[in-house]
Amino acid sequence: MRMLGLDVGDRRIGVAMSDALGLTAQPVTVIERRTLAKDAAAILALVDSHHVEGIVVGLPLTLRGAEGPQAKKVTVFVEALRRRVTIPIQTADERLTTVQGERTLIAMDVPRQKRKEVIDRVAAQLILQHYLDTQRDEQA
Repeated sequence: MRMLGLDVGDRRIGVAMSDALGLTAQPVTVIERRTLAKDAAAILALVDSHHVEGIVVGLPLTLRGAEGPQAKKVTVFVEALRRRVTIPIQTADERLTTVQGERTLIAMDVPRQKRKEVIDRVAAQLILQHYLDTQRDEQA
C-alpha cells in the first residue's frame, strides 16, 4: 500500500512517499505553499499519478503533547484536504522530526544551504517512516 507523508509548514510542504509495499519512505519533493486550492491540487496530482492509498500528515504537537498554534493550522489544512480527497488521511505526532532531520543532515556533512533545500522532504520522510514502522509493529 503506497502512502504519502506530508510535513506541512507555513511556506512549504515536505513530501515523502512509501514504496508499493509500504515498508520504506523516501523523500520526494517540496511544494511551495500558494493557496489551499493550489496546495491541495499539487497533492492530488501526486496521489493520482502514484496511486497513493493513504496520506499521513505530521501534527506538530508541543513538547507536552498539546495542540499549539502550528498544530491548529495543520489541523485546518488536514480538514480542508479531507474535503478534496477520497483516500484516508491520518495525522501523526511529528515532534522534533525537523530537528532530527537537521541532525542527520549535519552528521552527513551536508552544507547549510543544501540542508535548507532538503529539510522539509527529510522531515516528511521521518514522519512517514515512523508511521509505517508503527503500523507494522501493531500488526505483528
